[in-house]
Amino acid sequence: MERDVDGGTAAKRIFRTIEEKRKIVEEALRSPHSVSVVARQHGLNSNQLFAWRKLYLNGQLEPAVDSGTAVRLLPVCVSEEPKQEPGLAVSSSLTINIEIPGQALVSVEGQVSAEIIRVVLESLRG
Repeated sequence: MERDVDGGTAAKRIFRTIEEKRKIVEEALRSPHSVSVVARQHGLNSNQLFAWRKLYLNGQLEPAVDSGTAVRLLPVCVSEEPKQEPGLAVSSSLTINIEIPGQALVSVEGQVSAEIIRVVLESLRG
């Protein structure tokens, strides 16, 4: 253990890989014990495990994709078309909204092909 400025002991910082974080979160989700208990078993503050769990549930705790051939599934929400009100014309064009929380919101309208969506998603991946 390292000594802090007051002469007490300070816990050594442990850096965990994405895979380790995912494993701990998955254990916490399956466990009959509280998040606090699972966090203590792994030497974590429960707030840290809650933060990792939130990222995991939002699909943001994914391993890095290092090849263009890897497939990553994203959560999808399909909503109904708005009901047509009398006297209002409803366009037959298609609109696709792609939202990456905290990063991007892209709307694609008109004739949308799989190729167009692939190009949009690849550009968002960076």
